[in-house]
Amino acid sequence: MAGIKRIARFLGKDGEILEGVVHGEGAAAEIEEVSGLDGMLQGGRTLGRPRPLKEVQLMPWGISRKILAVGKNYRDHAKEMGSEAPQSPIIFIKPSSALIGHGETIELPPSSIAKEVHHEAELCVIIGKRLRRAGEAECAKAIAALTCLNDVTARDVQKTDGQWARAKGFDSFCPVGPWAAVGAPWEDAFVRCRVNGEVRQDGRTKDLLFSIPRLLAFISAGITLEPGDLFSTGTPSGVGPIRAGDEVEVEVEGVGILRNPVRARKG
Repeated sequence: MAGIKRIARFLGKDGEILEGVVHGEGAAAEIEEVSGLDGMLQGGRTLGRPRPLKEVQLMPWGISRKILAVGKNYRDHAKEMGSEAPQSPIIFIKPSSALIGHGETIELPPSSIAKEVHHEAELCVIIGKRLRRAGEAECAKAIAALTCLNDVTARDVQKTDGQWARAKGFDSFCPVGPWAAVGAPWEDAFVRCRVNGEVRQDGRTKDLLFSIPRLLAFISAGITLEPGDLFSTGTPSGVGPIRAGDEVEVEVEGVGILRNPVRARKG
């Protein structure tokens, strides 16, 4: 889409996390290192060192930041989970230790811990400005960029625990990426999930029960949001199991495709 800037985080040669602007598509795509971006991922200075995108390791957004999310924010998903649409937002937090980037592996826990692990494709917002007791208009202006997030969930653990922290917080259960899309539309964008090329989920953000500005205002009434925090906006219907050997894709309109293989955890 015209007017959308893609900012990726990637691993430098010395192990530091760098930021760069992505140019081009597919095998010809390049990344050009940039420095000095502000909280809204604007400004900055390109350093004139483009390199093939396929040669760098992309890193997830949200490292050392808060990762918040909302449950049952699509009516059809609430229905498939056997419940009514919530009257107020259900907010939860995923630990940053669950983060992985584009191309990294989702590791399934041993069956003695979790037997039923599901994909959940979501549009994720990157916060660009501090929000504390903010109104909806201020919250809308604080959306710095969009990215893709897979809210991987151990469904059987979620049911038996009675709350969601462990079920959604296992290591590798928060794939994010492949980059931040600045200027991408969030009011009505498609959100899709494919497993081994088969479409499992296909929704649109216009069908969210609670809008993104309303959700951010709801959160900021009691939890201060800081630049760099992530907020994932809920998953459409069609969630289902993933198994070792699968490849899961989350695609968000205007952003791109987050792709992760699945394997069983060793040990």
